[in-house]
Amino acid sequence: MIQDITPHTYHNEYRPVQPEAESLLLYFEGDLVLVKRRKDRLCFPSFSDLPDLAPKLSEELLYLFSIDEQTFYLARRRPSFDEALFEMKSIRIFRDTPPEWLSFAGITAHQLYHWYDSHRFCGKCGHPLVHSLKERMLQCPDCGIMEYPKISPAVIVGIMHGERLLMSKYAGRSTTHYALIAGFAEIGETIEETVRREVYEEVGLRVKNLRYYKSQPWSFSDTLLFGFFAELDGEDDSITLDTRELATAD
Repeated sequence: MIQDITPHTYHNEYRPVQPEAESLLLYFEGDLVLVKRRKDRLCFPSFSDLPDLAPKLSEELLYLFSIDEQTFYLARRRPSFDEALFEMKSIRIFRDTPPEWLSFAGITAHQLYHWYDSHRFCGKCGHPLVHSLKERMLQCPDCGIMEYPKISPAVIVGIMHGERLLMSKYAGRSTTHYALIAGFAEIGETIEETVRREVYEEVGLRVKNLRYYKSQPWSFSDTLLFGFFAELDGEDDSITLDTRELATAD
């Protein structure tokens, strides 16, 4: 799972220390990330690689987190870099590019980048939001509203019927991988109710005997996934496909 980076340890406490020469910098443009030109492994630029970038925290340079003793920072302005040494690549590289701990750092950083980028102004009064000096929080200096990073609860469920497992493919996507049934929790429902609703909405089946498996942060969609196994309720396994969501399910 994407968060399994043992023996490395992820520290998400907000402790805005000043960057050092070997601190790593994350810079994004939409779903593109700045990386070193390497084919075999993922490498982010360090501050020593970008001498024109002042290593000083500001509204344009933010502390993110650390893994072990390695600190990570987010640049909100495009740094100057040598295109012979660096390139912008799709964040999809974080799905399967080694080392795994840096891919985890990259997609977690992108989740925070997306939050900062979409929360520049107060949604209540329109004033620019200011980063707290004490915690990972944005606050409006005018009305006082506080904004924290967005995390959306969702479920993913393996539906069992005897020795068979229900698999599906998403509609309208370039990927051809099979997937389990998944979806976001709605206002006013429990996670268990989300499982039953999503399964019925997407494939028209009823499930029973839900068993919680484990959770997973899935930063590609600002999601915290709750994994379950469930059994088909009854013997009728005929599928009614929601073609807006799924291309196939069997």
